[in-house]
Amino acid sequence: MAEADQKIHTIRAEMVANVLSVSVTIGESVIIGQTVLLLDSMKMEIPVLSEVAGKVIEIAVTPGEIIQEGDPLIMIAEQGK
Repeated sequence: MAEADQKIHTIRAEMVANVLSVSVTIGESVIIGQTVLLLDSMKMEIPVLSEVAGKVIEIAVTPGEIIQEGDPLIMIAEQGK
């Protein structure tokens, strides 16, 4: 199965924050630099951008959730080169 050969990229929280919104859905294709989440920390809105191109395979957070530094947020199956 081709899926076994895919590299999975996990976007992790860089700080304690509140999840304001999730901008993608499972199965959606994303590109490098695309906003996938919007966080709120210390009254500042912080976009979380995809560092890879690929397909969203898991969303580990929901709006309103408080996340901690290092928490997994979104998993993306990287697109082959």
